[in-house]
Amino acid sequence: MLKKLNRQDVKLLIVHCSATRCDRPFTTESLIATGKAKFGQPSYHYYIRMDGDIVPTLPENIRGAHARNYNRYAIGICYEGGLDANGQPADTRTEAQKEAMFNLLSDLRVEYPDAHIIGHCELPNQRVPIELILDALTHDDSPLRQLPRVAKACPCFLPSTYYASLQPRSPH
Repeated sequence: MLKKLNRQDVKLLIVHCSATRCDRPFTTESLIATGKAKFGQPSYHYYIRMDGDIVPTLPENIRGAHARNYNRYAIGICYEGGLDANGQPADTRTEAQKEAMFNLLSDLRVEYPDAHIIGHCELPNQRVPIELILDALTHDDSPLRQLPRVAKACPCFLPSTYYASLQPRSPH
């Protein structure tokens, strides 16, 4: 049975890549099938195709399966690509994807005004209370910034910095 995601619990907008080659299409159906095979459900809430098309893949009120330990606090956004033509991790976002992602994140920030934008690669590789994650996102001197991060180059850019203009204002 799918778990509910409570709107008031959403503290993170987590950006992912599909970890597929940029020179080969990876359909929405393939993304959904991969999530269902691994987790019994679609993994992400939104999928951004290479042409900039934004495809809802999971209702926002259902918990995703994209960031272990943090799904109960997050909306998952995945973009098609993330590997270059040789299969190496790279920021392969097209201009259309960049524009679509900015627009989607802007809209989601209206819906979830306290949610921080972060990349899957920016999360710690161990369970850490959500309050410490949020503290690390708003304080450069947070000890949490010293913890090892997940061992994935997903995505191959830092959304917390790239989308700094969309982040909630720090109360400090």
